[in-house]
Amino acid sequence: MIDINLILDAINGDEEAFETIIKAESDKLYKTAILYVRNKEDALDVIQETVYRTFVSINQLNNPEYFSTWLIRILIHTSYQLLNKKNKTVLSGDALIHKILETNHQNVEMEIDLPLALSTLDNSYQTAIILFYYHDLSIKSIAEAMEKPEGTIKTYLRRAKIELKKVIEGAKNYEQRMV
Repeated sequence: MIDINLILDAINGDEEAFETIIKAESDKLYKTAILYVRNKEDALDVIQETVYRTFVSINQLNNPEYFSTWLIRILIHTSYQLLNKKNKTVLSGDALIHKILETNHQNVEMEIDLPLALSTLDNSYQTAIILFYYHDLSIKSIAEAMEKPEGTIKTYLRRAKIELKKVIEGAKNYEQRMV
């Protein structure tokens, strides 16, 4: 947990305090960016843009206790903007299933990893899962970050888990048929 006084100093223009906060959050930023954009170069671009946007607008942060949530929300928006800008296609739904069916590898489980499975989810589901499981945020914090009611976040999490289970079990079932 970052010291609130450090965040207040950053809000008041202390660049060293801002740098300290960003260093403390850097691992979380990198892991989250990788989950969204799925390659190192784009993740670093997203982090750089996120830090810039955060620095420029930190004086607009009304609740310093929500700095981490606010920072992650900026990172998520920046990630989606980069993906849209680059017109990256992320395999989902039928396209993912066709990719699985076309592969000739004996070990399909190696072809499907959690980030790929996460990429098949709706953006809202994906964000809820990442914030809940990777960042250990509470339902309330996720609701604030996503600007949705808590009940909606619970629904997103439940539906996301169902969808992930389908993707993962689908890969296992395919592997069993190949053997």
